[in-house]
Amino acid sequence: MSENKRSVWGTNFGFLMATVGSAVGLGNIWRFSYMAYENGGGAFLVPYIVALLVAGIPLMILEYALGHKEKGAPPLAFARHHKGWEWVGWWMPTVATVGIILFYSVIIGWSLNYFCYSFTLKWGSDSQAFFFNEFLKISDSPLNFSVINLNILASTAIVWFILWFICYKEINHGIEKACMIFMPLLFVMTAVLVFWTITLDGAGEGIRHYLTPQWDKINIIKHYNDPKVWNVWISAFGQIFFTLSLGFGIMITYASYLPKKVDIVGNALLTSFLNCAYSIFAGFAVFGVLGFMAHTKGVGIEEVAKSGPSLAFVVYPEAISQLPFANKIFGALFFFTLVIAGFSSGISLIEAFTCSICDKFSFNRKKVVSIICICGFLFSLIFTTGAGLLILDIIDHFVCNYALVLGGTLECIFVGWVIGASLIRKYVNGFDERKLIGFWEICIKFITPLLLIVMLVKAAIADFTKPYEGYPIAALLLYGVGIFLITIILAIYLSIHKWDKEKLEHKPEDEHILT
Repeated sequence: MSENKRSVWGTNFGFLMATVGSAVGLGNIWRFSYMAYENGGGAFLVPYIVALLVAGIPLMILEYALGHKEKGAPPLAFARHHKGWEWVGWWMPTVATVGIILFYSVIIGWSLNYFCYSFTLKWGSDSQAFFFNEFLKISDSPLNFSVINLNILASTAIVWFILWFICYKEINHGIEKACMIFMPLLFVMTAVLVFWTITLDGAGEGIRHYLTPQWDKINIIKHYNDPKVWNVWISAFGQIFFTLSLGFGIMITYASYLPKKVDIVGNALLTSFLNCAYSIFAGFAVFGVLGFMAHTKGVGIEEVAKSGPSLAFVVYPEAISQLPFANKIFGALFFFTLVIAGFSSGISLIEAFTCSICDKFSFNRKKVVSIICICGFLFSLIFTTGAGLLILDIIDHFVCNYALVLGGTLECIFVGWVIGASLIRKYVNGFDERKLIGFWEICIKFITPLLLIVMLVKAAIADFTKPYEGYPIAALLLYGVGIFLITIILAIYLSIHKWDKEKLEHKPEDEHILT
């Protein structure tokens, strides 16, 4: 391939599986389940769907259109229009790599460990005590690292090796082929899990809790000054950004590999709806298990388990142990599903930063991927210590509720007011049979950024009024605010270097048409 030729997706199906694979991941099973559980079950679904309509879909179309138009990763796409905005283009994939993949790889490692444990039900009769005390050897503070857990270290090393192996190749040979295997397999396994779960005693009660909105918990008009009500909405918007991979620069990057003739609006809608439908569908499995556990213990759904990042690794093992038959098979199936979901998203987090580096500095792709994976593994070691879960919880909260939402806000301002939303709309409608309506412009320029700014302000007030989850202020500043500072400094540093003038002006010509 000559230096002016850019890789393209082999098929539209391969592109869809990659984008859906980025969107559908651990966030849909692991994160969505505990977010819904701690935010009132059905009450969480309403703001989640609202967030999808007013932020998720408009931004998905924006990122697809921008990446396709500029044929480059976010830094190149932003720099072509305004050099002063290039740092935002760097910040998004930097957050994805520094802020998320470091802990995300460790969670995939946990899932890999638990997949192996399923064959012997190693967690025993008290899955909560096993997870916190024996498996994680959790510290009493995010500032107390304790020691590195060798089992988690080994599984994390395996995860990083597999991520490296897939991302090492060109996108149409590595990522595309992997996702065309991973995604159909993931959908089939999730369907088996859901239909198996709903046959359990008490599952119906858990599902009713899941689907029944508790309106008082989301009524921001009636409870405008109640931070708990606002927290449900903030969490829903953060989840939409996390699960759709918005604000990471991933969708801009993936769309940059598209040939000229492609249905941008249709693909964006399909990706968004498939992702959220999958989250809601997978939620039946989680809440069905919670209902089963509540029935077995004779307690309410809210009393079954502690919410948070540990939910899937405490609730499911306990429920699996209580199954009357085939519990080892069920356990292996569930945790293998988490592993596959994790890899499908993990490769996209690496690709966004890889593409950005290669676009600007013309480094060899294989060397860039290798360096990113080696450094990523080394920096992820902090999450294999006793403080790992606590640090993960803080970073996850700040990245999703602040960094991603702020990235989306800046994208709206950039496209809406710097480039001009009308220009992007005209570009899409110039070749796309599915026309982009004028309401999209209104969303990008006014509705979406204003709503996101409100969410950012409310989140900040809540966290600075009462420290998140009662963590020490020093820990919140170190890991939460620290991630902001590190990623912004790195983004600004990368944006300072000058571009090759030909790169800013030249866009590779498409030779292929997707089939």
